[in-house]
Amino acid sequence: MQTKNMKITMAYDGTNYHGYQKQKNNPITIQQTVEQAIEKVFKHPFEINGCSRTDAGVHAREYVFSCRLPKSVPEQGIIRSLNDSLPPDIAIISAEQADDDFHARFNSLGKQYEYLIYTSPKDPFLATRALRLWKCPDINIMQRAADILIGEHDFKSFCSADCTLENTVRTIYNISVSQENNFISIKVAGNGFLYNMVRIIVGTLIAVSEGKISAEDIKNILDKKDRTLAGMTVPAHGLYLNKVFYSEKEVETIGK
Repeated sequence: MQTKNMKITMAYDGTNYHGYQKQKNNPITIQQTVEQAIEKVFKHPFEINGCSRTDAGVHAREYVFSCRLPKSVPEQGIIRSLNDSLPPDIAIISAEQADDDFHARFNSLGKQYEYLIYTSPKDPFLATRALRLWKCPDINIMQRAADILIGEHDFKSFCSADCTLENTVRTIYNISVSQENNFISIKVAGNGFLYNMVRIIVGTLIAVSEGKISAEDIKNILDKKDRTLAGMTVPAHGLYLNKVFYSEKEVETIGK
């Protein structure tokens, strides 16, 4: 069978899945579900290579994966047939032929995540899509603290306590905190992220808004490389993978 390398973008609601990556003891993952749909459509198993390992409950608006698929099937046919075979909470957005050496993860120059918070009365339709806070946070002081995190830093204080990576240095391109009505959006873009890094950044910004940590403490938290000094790890259900960058132009645009 002749195949072509494809760059495929999908969106998904991660509520019903145990994260992206396949697991031996728990097959209900995004990767497993998509690979099953591909095998159903093409009558042949094909492994997909994802751009990131999103955790259980995390959503994605633009998640990119690469895989080899039959050369004879046009791009629109791939989109239509896969969408017909996938559950309603996973959707293929686009499919395009890529260079043979393209890999969704290894060719990525960075990603943008968004975390959603709402402060309106309890809303059952947001229960798995945004974090509810009783009090509206001060977005101005949150932004002031966020600005200190922009740039290249050792983010050991902002990763899970059981992180075993030797290199915890990452570059944050931009962090923006904005509000529209009762919704607060925190967007974080960078060249790479440690385990739970975005969720801990958001928890720390909330702590700053609540007066538990001062904006001036942020530099000290970075310098100490001590997870206990940063804020809580906010729940996964408010987190979205927004965008994956594959060109310097995209990185420059998001960094402005």
